[in-house]
Amino acid sequence: MNRLVTLAAVVVAQAALVGVAVAPQLSARATGDTYQLRVAPLDPIDPFRGAYVTLDYPDLQHDRQGDSDGGPLYITLVDDGGVMVADEFLRERPSGEQPYLACDDRDWSVECGIDSFFLPQDEAAAMEDMLRDGAIAEVKIDGRGHAALIDVRAPK
Repeated sequence: MNRLVTLAAVVVAQAALVGVAVAPQLSARATGDTYQLRVAPLDPIDPFRGAYVTLDYPDLQHDRQGDSDGGPLYITLVDDGGVMVADEFLRERPSGEQPYLACDDRDWSVECGIDSFFLPQDEAAAMEDMLRDGAIAEVKIDGRGHAALIDVRAPK
């Protein structure tokens, strides 16, 4: 009986950890509003991770001159002809109604959780060709700035 209780506790703890790990993505997908962002390829297929493309968002580039802290970074967004572009780069969470991304720039790049797009192996080459010509990412962003990449498509 004691083993069964221990096993149940371990299973519940592991399920809770998985829930915490995916909560921001689930929140964005379930409650987020949809926005369009320009996207470009950054890295091709990785043989260890499978068919995916690492994406770059040219309109979200952060110039770190004078700001070498790194850490949490909030990017407020404004509409620019149907796509969202960076407005401000803040170290404190914005309080207004303007949409924003909750990111991190501790490493050499800004990470917002929308940089990898996984797809079937047979679609990877076509996706890379489309990205070279310029593409639009459909992203859902919730009220806390958590983002989830929904789709990548050619511009209309």
